Amino acid sequence: MKKLFTQILPVFTVVFLLAFAAVAQTKVGGTIKDAASKEPLIGVSVSVKGKVIGTITDANGHFAFTTSTPVPFTISVSMVGYERQEIAVKSAKSDIQIDLKEQSVLGQDVVVSASRIEESVLQSPVSIEKMDLRSIRETPAANFYDALRNMKGVEVSTQSVNFSSISMRGFNSNGNVRVVQLIDGMDNQAPGLNFSVGNIVGISELDLEGLEVLPGAASALYGPNAMNGIILMNSKSPFLYQGLSAQVKAGAMYAGNRAEALTPYGDVSLRYAKAINNKWAYKINFNMLSAEDWAATDTRDQSLLNGRSLGFGDRSTNLAYNGVGIYGDETNVNMLSSLTPLLGVPTNPLTAGINQISKATGGLLTPSAILGYIVPNVAISRQGYAESDIASYANRNIKFNAALHYRFNDKVELILQGSYGQGTAMYTGADRYSIKNFSMGQYKAELKGSNFFLRAYTTQENSGDAYATGTLGQLINEAAKPSQAWYPEYFSTFAGLALTNFGKVLQTTLAQTGNPTTAVGTAIASTQASFPYYHGTARSVADVGRLVPGTAAFNTAVEAIKGQALPRGAKFTDKSALYHLEGMYNLTEKLNNKVEMIVGANYRQYALNSEGTLFALDNAGNEFTINEFGAYAQVAKKMFADKFKLTGSLRYDKNENFEGQFSPRLSGVYSEGRSNFRASYQTGFRIPTTQDQYIDLQTPSARLLGGLAVVQDRYKLSGNSYTLQSVLAGKPAPYQSKAWKPEQVRTLEFGYKGFLGDRILADFYVYQSNFTNFSAGQVVVQTPAQHQDPAVLGNKLYSFPSNVDNEVVTNGWGLSLDYQLGSNWTLGTNVSYNAVKDNGGLNNYQLAFNTPNYRTNITIGNRNIGGSGWGVNAVWRYQEKFVWQSSIVNQVVNQSQQSLIPSFNTLDAQVSKKLSGLKSILKVGATNLFGTPYTTGWANPTVGSMYYVSITFDELLNK
Repeated sequence: MKKLFTQILPVFTVVFLLAFAAVAQTKVGGTIKDAASKEPLIGVSVSVKGKVIGTITDANGHFAFTTSTPVPFTISVSMVGYERQEIAVKSAKSDIQIDLKEQSVLGQDVVVSASRIEESVLQSPVSIEKMDLRSIRETPAANFYDALRNMKGVEVSTQSVNFSSISMRGFNSNGNVRVVQLIDGMDNQAPGLNFSVGNIVGISELDLEGLEVLPGAASALYGPNAMNGIILMNSKSPFLYQGLSAQVKAGAMYAGNRAEALTPYGDVSLRYAKAINNKWAYKINFNMLSAEDWAATDTRDQSLLNGRSLGFGDRSTNLAYNGVGIYGDETNVNMLSSLTPLLGVPTNPLTAGINQISKATGGLLTPSAILGYIVPNVAISRQGYAESDIASYANRNIKFNAALHYRFNDKVELILQGSYGQGTAMYTGADRYSIKNFSMGQYKAELKGSNFFLRAYTTQENSGDAYATGTLGQLINEAAKPSQAWYPEYFSTFAGLALTNFGKVLQTTLAQTGNPTTAVGTAIASTQASFPYYHGTARSVADVGRLVPGTAAFNTAVEAIKGQALPRGAKFTDKSALYHLEGMYNLTEKLNNKVEMIVGANYRQYALNSEGTLFALDNAGNEFTINEFGAYAQVAKKMFADKFKLTGSLRYDKNENFEGQFSPRLSGVYSEGRSNFRASYQTGFRIPTTQDQYIDLQTPSARLLGGLAVVQDRYKLSGNSYTLQSVLAGKPAPYQSKAWKPEQVRTLEFGYKGFLGDRILADFYVYQSNFTNFSAGQVVVQTPAQHQDPAVLGNKLYSFPSNVDNEVVTNGWGLSLDYQLGSNWTLGTNVSYNAVKDNGGLNNYQLAFNTPNYRTNITIGNRNIGGSGWGVNAVWRYQEKFVWQSSIVNQVVNQSQQSLIPSFNTLDAQVSKKLSGLKSILKVGATNLFGTPYTTGWANPTVGSMYYVSITFDELLNK
């Protein structure tokens, strides 16, 4: 793949040479003012429509540039908060006077994500949400990424203060692989994880020009994995957004479940951009965040052993206690089952004592009966460690970005861009992971023209000092005393005490009463009444040498385990890389604008490198590489006096491990006045992730395996294992492997976007999605002879992705209403509904829909109250309770549908003041203002409140 990067350089060179053709130059200039105040406007974007050439206004509202575009042409004038204007230029002119009016009508945004070309958001063929510069500035969320949760139909799973996962239309997860996140055209996924790590390695808020969210299948244009949605972020061009800008945000985080409830929060950002002339421009971004993370302190018992159900408890209520947020207590053994085989070993002291008592009763009590009286049929677990004792809660994040832009002429611009991020955060997957010193770099070279782009980029991931917290908890116990020694000590101590008491009471009572039956009953009652004491004594004996948090011995053991790779240690290494080539060409002008047509193609390679800690190895002992390519075409045509626009697209993708996939899409938009009706048929597919294909990792809940035969066949699961569901039902059914295919979705959607009167903008959609070959979690047990003992399942479970036999059907709808109240006040609300249909035949799989049926937001705000420069914005959020299924949940709890995430509601609010003299905006805000704690997923942290003050300086801020 690296060779391909060098092979594409001649293509860039050819374009460079063509770009130097001599052409006539036209000079354009003028002044732009606010239509009401007549004050000059700074930073207004002025560009030739359909070209890359353009500039911005200076401190006096002046603009000037030279273009090779032949007259007549049109210049586009735009600025956030003002109505866009297009002005015809028929000759060179340097005194153009333009007055911009404040935008008073909603829905004037231009978007590109729905069709890969610019179009009105009102006339988009599918549902789309947008966040522009003003929305970013006015959000009451702590940062723009957290503000995504205020959008219609968007679900956010919070795992860390700076790591959230975005989902849409169901199948929410802590690392969503059905939603693609693009930053300046680059897939922001971590190559070894196949999902975006929030905004840890993303874009600075100061450099974000706009964000678009496209819910639903988008594979026809964006390729694999864009099944449930696309998040498209674009940074600011240094030609159009110049000067120095800075932001300092400081505050406090509060959550009552942390050791230190109130902790500081800080976020600093800097951006500098400069256009040296009409040819060269550059920009530099820096961002640093510091905070003490939210804590996961759910101590509910999820073992389901010893007759317990999921609920609050501890080791006093369940000897096999396994807390959700406690790690190391997953290890458990049944005491009676473990001691029973010893009855066949005459030399064993316990056996000898039992046989002696049995003989003394004249055979009234058999050895097995005596053992059953003195040893309860219970599972025993080792004591674990709280997450706060072993996780890295010192959350740090640094991001750096730089770009160099060169314009060859009006049509071609070269962009060389690099982004690097490093951070520490918590992530909930199959385990609870401390992503400590994780880093990722993305580096891009792009030729961008008025009707094409050619892009090459690479993503380089490094897991740093990351480790699996749950595995760490288990290994700390093993370092103090291996379970092979701990359990025998526990069991022998308990059984020795119980047997001694049983024999003593039996002998004494028999001597007193002469009645064997009475003596046996009294011995049983006395012994079993002392079980709590025996358990306490046995645990204290077995726990001798236990490592205590905070001690030097504990810290030494932790560091040693964290420094050793899985499976012997807790550290996992992931240095996987992604290489991507992509190009698109817009043929619309070539076709004389009679139809809109674009074509494109891409090639991608994943180079897996976990140093043997995560992924399976090939026969030569190397990790795998995965190659895939795709190509697409889209045609659009306006009809019926331009009131109806029909768009069709088709894409083909091929991954080396799977058959090729076709993804068609057909949509139509009918516009009448200020109303727009849309209908679309969309398809999408998901190529299994790199981990779904090749993972081979032992976790506290199960061994995770890839779905490819090259991985599974090594464990001989087919015909030699049993589905977990059948085992739990007491009727083991053999598992038989089958062909594994990429999942596909077909979505039919209808929608409306338009105005209800003069002040209300409405957006409504309804959809149904039909998934085939849906990839869900399959769990099998390889020791069917012990299926009656759930306590032994933990080390015998294998979890891997598999295709669901039946079709999986989801449906839903969304509605948003934005109302202009007058005097700059706006009121908005949105509600979304998502559901998965229970159509039978899905009981053997964990679909992990993980989405509330209903979710709603209500917003109210005013960006400039009475022209005073004061602004206010508030958002109230609510979502219903729902079931959460994932690989970190106890597999039996998963299957029993007990893993509920409670409903919650929050209120975020902010007040801002524009400080014109300082070219700054002061903002005071709070998230989860009332402080009601909530969680978004199983084993995820409890989210509290954040209070902050920020000041943003912008050299080009208008008065």
